[in-house]
Amino acid sequence: MNDKPRFESAPARSSLPTWYPDLLDDISEHISTGHRRAVTAANQETLRSYWSIGHEILKRQSEEGWGARVIDRLSTDLKSRFPGAKGYSPRNLKYMRAFAAGWPDLSIVQRSVAQLPWRHHMALLDKLSTPELRRWYAAAAAEHGWSRDVLALHIDARFHERAGKAITNFATTMPPGDSDLAQQATRDPYLFDFLGTTDGWHEREVEQKLVEHVGKFLLELGQGFAFIGQQVRLELGGDEFFCDLLFYHLELRCYVVVELKAVKFNAAFLGQLGLYMAVVDDVLAKDGDKPTIGLLLCRNKNEVVAEYALRGYKAPIGVAEWTEAIENSLPEEFQSVLPSVATLEAELSEHAPEA
Repeated sequence: MNDKPRFESAPARSSLPTWYPDLLDDISEHISTGHRRAVTAANQETLRSYWSIGHEILKRQSEEGWGARVIDRLSTDLKSRFPGAKGYSPRNLKYMRAFAAGWPDLSIVQRSVAQLPWRHHMALLDKLSTPELRRWYAAAAAEHGWSRDVLALHIDARFHERAGKAITNFATTMPPGDSDLAQQATRDPYLFDFLGTTDGWHEREVEQKLVEHVGKFLLELGQGFAFIGQQVRLELGGDEFFCDLLFYHLELRCYVVVELKAVKFNAAFLGQLGLYMAVVDDVLAKDGDKPTIGLLLCRNKNEVVAEYALRGYKAPIGVAEWTEAIENSLPEEFQSVLPSVATLEAELSEHAPEA
């Protein structure tokens, strides 16, 4: 006698009613939504628990004045009492203490930062010293879905000082909602630290390296950009033109022409960029696409000159600088305390062992 259960094969989809695909899609969406809610709820409960533990440690330390030895003992005893549980190492308990100290108000943890996993909060605590910046980066990470590594990368690159800072005419050339979104999608300066030193490079060399590192380039450009091509051929009246880099922004629903210059901003560059944008609108854009945006990236710029130059253009254009080192994008008062590359190399050579 065979006690094995019998499984009947599923009928072919072609034999089912025409409404079956809709049923499958609807139920799949319910399952996906339920899974997301379960994960979110579990994460919120973990953060609430960690905050409570950290708050209790802070409270006891304040009242009794004990130190790290108690945390070490507490870790050992918690592991003994809850043998199947994880996350109670001395290091993690100290993070919980810092978490409660960094977010003194539990209601903030329950609302604005509850969407982020614990490892994100560890990065926020490690890299940022003020609650304002932690709140800013927490909100940005939740909005854009940054991984922990991407969050750390943006913090190191001082993203909050660069986001939305390009000089543009978006406010006068685009609808309000689109102009706000486009402005926030800009940076100034754009940080191409993954290129290494670019001293003496021509535009085409920088452009080629950006394409070779297109993943990192897209990460710096921000969410929503899709890479179309490099040196994209455009034809107008029998003449050929080649725009440096062409992208499509999925949320704005428009092409983005990027012109790269390895020299200081010159107002004449805008005419060339405007021509490329007009041709893209006429040749490449499809029904439903919004007017093309232009982005001119220069080695440096006079901001007043750039602002005045943009006033004469009815097409949406942004002007920003690009740099390959964060040192160059720091405020002057911080640059003075950072050692130069030459200084570091000299110090390393002095301490290098003899062959």
